[in-house]
Amino acid sequence: MLAGIPLNDLIFLAVALMLSGAATGLLAGVFGVGGGAVIVPVLYEVFRAIGVAEEVRMPLVVGTSLAVIIPTSIRSFNAHRAKGMVDTSIIRIWAAPVVLGVAGGSLIARYAPADLFKAVFVAVAFVSAMRLLFASNRWKLGEEMPGPFLMRVYGLIIGVLSALMGIGGGQLSSLFMTFYGRPIHQAVATSSGLGVLISIPGALGYIYAGWPKMDLLPPLSLGYVSLLGFLLFIPTSIWTAPIGARLAHRLSKRKLEVTFGLFLLVVCARFFLSFVF
Repeated sequence: MLAGIPLNDLIFLAVALMLSGAATGLLAGVFGVGGGAVIVPVLYEVFRAIGVAEEVRMPLVVGTSLAVIIPTSIRSFNAHRAKGMVDTSIIRIWAAPVVLGVAGGSLIARYAPADLFKAVFVAVAFVSAMRLLFASNRWKLGEEMPGPFLMRVYGLIIGVLSALMGIGGGQLSSLFMTFYGRPIHQAVATSSGLGVLISIPGALGYIYAGWPKMDLLPPLSLGYVSLLGFLLFIPTSIWTAPIGARLAHRLSKRKLEVTFGLFLLVVCARFFLSFVF
């Protein structure tokens, strides 16, 4: 399919992917997410434009997003850790169940219909947006983080949903931590550490999941991972992630919440419309 695209369109595609990578890295640093909330809708439009079959388009988007998140998450986590805001005790508790959840989500991806990925993305993103825009500190499950057992259950859920959404887990874990009274800046910083735990096994799982569909996938794909998207996103996303992290520590709590909430609503609207059109 890519071979049939005119040179001008390929140049436009390359520039669009690199600019999107810059936006992805910035978001990863600002919000402590791997950037999947930007990568997924952008890649969806890119792959739609070049004619990737609907049957494989969304899992290809999700798998590529998880691959792109790998270096972005590392840079984002290191930048936040340098600020001394990362709660490593939470990451240690979540590590095993999150990886297990990612493995389960990747297995589901092998057999799930395309609309499942969109539905999960829209549902989680919409709840997150409502919490950020309207509830502020009123949505709480407690003043202290729960015990180890419940934390591991949450970690398993975060892993599964992140694998199906193509995100680094920061969006989900930040939401969870603020439900238990953690400040948004600490939640953002700590959540950035989940990106590596989710993205590496997630990308490998999507390579496995997409292997039987190689005949439907565009050239330069490895299972449900587009090597072209991976290579073009990474340089600019790595460059801008530390800039975003520095910006996050200069913004007020409310500005972080409103900005991210509005962005998530836009993404929700786009995917919701894709069910109709």
